[in-house]
Amino acid sequence: MNKSLEQLIQISKFDGQISSFGPQIKAQDDKLKQFTALANKLKADVEERYAAIEEAGSKKTKNNIHLDELKSKLDDVAKKMDSISTQKEAKALQLEEEIAREQISFTNEEIGRLDNIVELKESELVDLKVSLAEEEETVKALEDTIGTEITSLNTQRDEISQKREDILSNVDTKVLSFYQKIKRWAGDTAVVPVKKQACYGCFMKISDKTHSAVLKSNEIVACPHCGRVIYKETEAEAE
Repeated sequence: MNKSLEQLIQISKFDGQISSFGPQIKAQDDKLKQFTALANKLKADVEERYAAIEEAGSKKTKNNIHLDELKSKLDDVAKKMDSISTQKEAKALQLEEEIAREQISFTNEEIGRLDNIVELKESELVDLKVSLAEEEETVKALEDTIGTEITSLNTQRDEISQKREDILSNVDTKVLSFYQKIKRWAGDTAVVPVKKQACYGCFMKISDKTHSAVLKSNEIVACPHCGRVIYKETEAEAE
C-alpha cells in the first residue's frame, strides 16, 4: 500500500478515536450531574421545610402573644362587669366579651393549624434527610468512580494523540494539507473504505476504473462523487 495513503488511513482512524472520547467524557459528566442535581433538589427541599417550620413557629409565637392579650381583655371585661351602672354599659361589655371570645377561638384554631404544619413539615424533614444522606453517598461514590473513568479516558486520548503526532511528523506536507482540506468539511469521515464498490462516505458507487485504482492501493484515490480519500476495505473491516 502507498505509504502516504497508509499514513492518512491511520491518522483518520486516530482522529475518529480522539473525537469519540469527547462524548464519552460528557456522558460521564452528565451522569454525575444528574445525581448531583437530585441531591441539590433534596437539599433545597430540606431548607424549604426548615423555613416553613421557622415561619410557622414565628406565627405561633405571635398568636400566643395575641391570645394572652385577649385573655387579659376578658379579665378586664369581667372586672368592669362588677361596676356597671346602666344596661347600655352592660350590652357594650357583653359585645366586647363576645368579640374577644370569638377572637380567642379563632386564635386557638390558628395555633392548632400551625402546630399541624410544624408536625407535617418535621415528618417530611425526617424522610428528606434520609433520602439526602443516601443521595450524597451515591454522589460521593460516583465522583470517585467517574473521576477514575475520566482520568482513564483522558490518558487513552493523550496516548492516541501522541501516536497521531508521531505519524504527522513523517507525513508529506502536501498530502497532509490535502487531508486537512477534506477534513474541514468531512470531519472524521475524510478517509473511508470502499465496500461493495461504493464509497462509504457518500455511499455512491464508483466506476470500475476508480475501483481498480483503489484495489491496487498504489496511490491516493479520491471519490469522484464526494472527494473523500477512499481505500481498499480490509478483511477486518469487512467483518
